[in-house]
Amino acid sequence: MADVDITDKIGYTLLKKGIIDYETLEKSLQVRESEDKKNRRNLGQILVNDFHLDHDSVFREVASLYAFREIYLSDELIDSVRIEFIKKYVDALPENQRDALIHSKILPLRFDEKQTDKLIIIAADPTDRNIPTIARNFGVKKYELCYCRLKDFQALVDQVLPLQNEFLKLLANAEVDLAPTNDDEGQVDEEVLETEINKSALINLVEGTLVEAVRQGASDVHIIGKEGNRTEFHFRVDGNLQMWHIQEGTMPEAVAAVVKDRSKNVDRFEREMSQDGFIQRTVDGHQIRFRVSIMPIVGTEFKHKFESIVIRVLDDRKVITDLNKLGLQGPAKDFFYKAISKPQGIVILTGPTGSGKSTTLIAALHQVIDPTVNVLTVEEPVEYIIRGARQLKISPKMGFDQAIRGILRHDPDIVLVGEMRDKATAEIAIKLANTGHLTFSTLHTNDAPSAIARLYKMGVEPFLIAYAINIVVAQRLLRTLCEGCKKQTKLSAKDVQIYLKFGFSEEMLKKATFFGPVGCDKCNAGWKGRAAIHEALYFTREIKEIIVSSGDEVDEKAIRDQAIKDGMWTLRRSGMERMMEGLTTIEEVVATTTDD
Repeated sequence: MADVDITDKIGYTLLKKGIIDYETLEKSLQVRESEDKKNRRNLGQILVNDFHLDHDSVFREVASLYAFREIYLSDELIDSVRIEFIKKYVDALPENQRDALIHSKILPLRFDEKQTDKLIIIAADPTDRNIPTIARNFGVKKYELCYCRLKDFQALVDQVLPLQNEFLKLLANAEVDLAPTNDDEGQVDEEVLETEINKSALINLVEGTLVEAVRQGASDVHIIGKEGNRTEFHFRVDGNLQMWHIQEGTMPEAVAAVVKDRSKNVDRFEREMSQDGFIQRTVDGHQIRFRVSIMPIVGTEFKHKFESIVIRVLDDRKVITDLNKLGLQGPAKDFFYKAISKPQGIVILTGPTGSGKSTTLIAALHQVIDPTVNVLTVEEPVEYIIRGARQLKISPKMGFDQAIRGILRHDPDIVLVGEMRDKATAEIAIKLANTGHLTFSTLHTNDAPSAIARLYKMGVEPFLIAYAINIVVAQRLLRTLCEGCKKQTKLSAKDVQIYLKFGFSEEMLKKATFFGPVGCDKCNAGWKGRAAIHEALYFTREIKEIIVSSGDEVDEKAIRDQAIKDGMWTLRRSGMERMMEGLTTIEEVVATTTDD
């Protein structure tokens, strides 16, 4: 009976703090009741695993209700001596218990300062029923189980038990001697190629590349065939390409053929045209999808058929479903919430490829999705599965244009049009907005005002643009400084003048503390991660009037000036805010934004 009581308390606490809503609580309790009593999970575990709630938001409350003390690893001295101490206990465990320790997310941390025979054990979920069995194997008489944030725990695990890439281990042990040549100019000897492909070293290299890309947080993998039987592997991390591996002495066609063999919807023997496919793998217990793009390229050696391969890593764990976590700043947040709260109208995200437009749109969709509305999406290709939305499948039998037109007859409430590519697509999106539908879409323009000019040049009537659009948001991603090693920057008199010219006021400079990159073993030359900046052009009455009264061209400057008057922050102003937050540098903002 006590278990039921604590479950009620967990549910009530999470509901009271706004971590869950009443409907989710009801559903989670139903799931719990349906489980047999012997293996029944507590409410926290059900909410995190089945309903995908934030782990730490839930388990901090669970730990508190079960009276587990919280340990903050930022307050602990985690040096080489501490790492060795933890490793000693972990390595002494039988292999099955070591696997259980990783699965249950627990680690021995240190002995208690007051009771020197009591081992402190940290756990991301201290209510896991496997913990007592694992703890007994540490061979201590006394132990105290404490709660630790999952993010901090994972960082410590990565130091204690760095994951090994089994494929690359096999590759290191393999003898690679793969350098046959082609006698006929422009022809590939398929038999010789088959011999290369059948050597497991190449398969291990490709599989190992996929695993390593996920673990290093790469957004893309670039595989480029080069002259001299070389193939380069690059990872795009935090927006920048960096060399990861060079495969020497192997025909580039062989590497490309292995990637093609492991991809769906791709023909290995096609080397003259572009191809698109996908790969699906389970990496470290998570299902990851990879989108594969293959293009023929020119090289100086005509006996080779060179191809460039780009593999986009689609890791659902990176998808942001909570709009509050997008980092919308200042007026942009209020404008955006106001725009997506309207029952109809278009919300447009604009920016170059890789600026996070899709991430923002998915977070916005999650904000408005509920079982009472029909949400339809037309994307080419579909990158992430959006729960609660019907994502239309593009195929040779139903192209993008057909899907867009079909949406009108499919009783939608909310629609996501992946991109307004041309006048036809834009007009259908506008028609949806004008007939009572909330519509989301993207455009490739440099800033928010130029999105209006782009639609105008497509041939969309000014009054349709003015009264169909709720907001245009331009977005960029800035590299952020590593929190572990960033160093405070003291501004010289010359720097102050540069900052003032850049747009800072003297008052802003007095209040702010600026930082610069240093570099440590946990980051990339002082940089780690990225943050978004936004320029949110909300369509006020004044903005609409400027657009409707446009002559031969849209006056972008007048729109920008009016938007700033209405409270809009430009991309550069948003970047300045990130600098004042200590997240980035003036050089990074200059490189990512244009002069306003």
